[in-house]
Amino acid sequence: MADNKQGREDQAADEEQRQQERDMKEARTRAEEPEPVGDDPEDQLGELDDALETHGYPATTDELVEEYGEYEVETQDGVKSLDDVFAGTDDRTYGSADDVRSRILGLLRR
Repeated sequence: MADNKQGREDQAADEEQRQQERDMKEARTRAEEPEPVGDDPEDQLGELDDALETHGYPATTDELVEEYGEYEVETQDGVKSLDDVFAGTDDRTYGSADDVRSRILGLLRR
């Protein structure tokens, strides 16, 4: 391009067009990425969070799965039932809802 006013304006317009194209490409790429899971247990555990809060403790993993196994929790890969989250883990005893939440969230981050 010529080094004159028109050439500089054309070059600026071309750069602006290229930037818009890069922004659109990045937006399309990000749209395909899974949404990050929030750190708030209520966001991930949904209705299960309230159920755990009102449950009587101490409680074991087996008891919790029997009672709430069908409840769904949010993971990086979508949703899983509590039964699936605890599948393959040892039976533990939990002293509070916070203990259970911590265990579930720890298993989800594996």
